[in-house]
Amino acid sequence: MSQVKLQHILTMTKLLMLGAKYSFIELTTTDLAKNIMKSQQAASKHLQDLDAAGYIDRVKKGQRFRVKLTEKGYAAVEGLFSTLKAAIESSPPDTINFEGRVVSGMGEGAYYMSLSGYRQQFQEKLGYVPYPGTLNVKLVDKVFRDARRGIGSYSAVFISGFSDSKRSYGWAKCYPAQINGGVIKDAAVIVLERTHYDESTLEVIAPVSIKRIAGIRNGDIIKIKLYVHH
Repeated sequence: MSQVKLQHILTMTKLLMLGAKYSFIELTTTDLAKNIMKSQQAASKHLQDLDAAGYIDRVKKGQRFRVKLTEKGYAAVEGLFSTLKAAIESSPPDTINFEGRVVSGMGEGAYYMSLSGYRQQFQEKLGYVPYPGTLNVKLVDKVFRDARRGIGSYSAVFISGFSDSKRSYGWAKCYPAQINGGVIKDAAVIVLERTHYDESTLEVIAPVSIKRIAGIRNGDIIKIKLYVHH
């Protein structure tokens, strides 16, 4: 066994929990099978493999075994633990990449972008008033749709809802973004409280006409890099 298998790491972890780091512990393969939730035959095979690879010292005593992890065995478990710890504690990404196909919208974006209750907040919080309308992007792959579902956990520029004499309007969250490698650098993905679109679609705003500046039309593929703050 040139490289320790995950199933053997888990078995050694159980042995450590039973005290096999500091001294020999006594157990049967039936005892071990219950602890690792495997068959007795599988537990026996694990011990044989670990012994052969030098990860444990094993001494037979009647129907039982006395088992202790070697330095090599402990180092293997410790190494995996360190790797998992580093992965869990690693910093989230600073950007999320999306790719999708430009599609026709329902025409509502231009109306909402024209409302003074939104326009004033966009100017104050984003530093610009968006070009009338949103660019609608249908995400082309599951990995991008999964990423879209997760952006709500990141900090956003919050645009408050408001009411006028006619009706009330929902909030919006804006996530700074760039389009097609920086062709447009000050765009934003906008998530609306009230929308007809599901999570397979991104709505994007910018201070300019994205289609004109980026030279794209409906049906074209577009790349969006979203900047996230933690």
